[in-house]
Amino acid sequence: MDDSRETLSPQAFVSGFPVRHSRSPLIHGYWLKSLSLPGSYLTQEVAPADFAAFIQSLKSGASGFVGGNVTIPHKEIAFKLADEPDERSEELGASNTLWMEDGRLKATNTDGQGFTANLDERHPGWDKFDSAVILGAGGASRAVVQAVRDRGFQEIHLVNRTVSRAVELADRFGKTVYPHPMEALAEVTKGAGLFVNTTSLGMEGEEAPSIDFSGLRRDAVVTDIVYVPLKTPILAQAERQGFAIVDGLGMLLHQAAPGFEKWFGRRPLVDDTLRALIIADMEKH
Repeated sequence: MDDSRETLSPQAFVSGFPVRHSRSPLIHGYWLKSLSLPGSYLTQEVAPADFAAFIQSLKSGASGFVGGNVTIPHKEIAFKLADEPDERSEELGASNTLWMEDGRLKATNTDGQGFTANLDERHPGWDKFDSAVILGAGGASRAVVQAVRDRGFQEIHLVNRTVSRAVELADRFGKTVYPHPMEALAEVTKGAGLFVNTTSLGMEGEEAPSIDFSGLRRDAVVTDIVYVPLKTPILAQAERQGFAIVDGLGMLLHQAAPGFEKWFGRRPLVDDTLRALIIADMEKH
């Protein structure tokens, strides 16, 4: 009797290559426990060559999973293999959240939701401005550009070392996105109310370039999607220059909530206890 109940408990996953560094099991495990829900959330390290077969086993039911999260390097192929990716995924060309529904594999991308929910929580009113500067035009910036555009910013200045990458994203996300080289950073920050770093500059103790934020509005907010370290060199610079800052940890926590609700049937809360749990884990490693 107990065995049959165990097999009926929903199982979800996070898949990447590598994936052992993922903190998603800690997040979802905390929610399962705090909500007293049956179920489990497991890491599935899948090499790119094996990912299509992994998705096929998900679709057929052979894997036993009801859905899961997808991280680097599988987001683009997950989007392509899904039966029903939503509009957000369609525009991004990438999915990070999968679930089975009515025998079909559905997909979305919650990175942008995580980004905006973090700012809504930590700095309400961040979206009252017209102009934003986004540093970086790699894969991580796509969801941020989309989310900032969808919150109503009229000018999104996308600054990148390789201008062609910024041009590509401007073409993808519409006429409110303007591509620029790094040399234009000081110019485009003038009058902006939001500054976002989407690059890996300053991650894991790396050096970050010196940035002059003085052109921003005095009530502007500076945020970073990197969360290790919690206060990145870019955030530390902005804080020293007198600007409000928001770290990137909340983006990780909030992007996880929609998937949890799909797989386990309850909308979880991002609370201070969860945040402290992840910070403690970061300090251990």
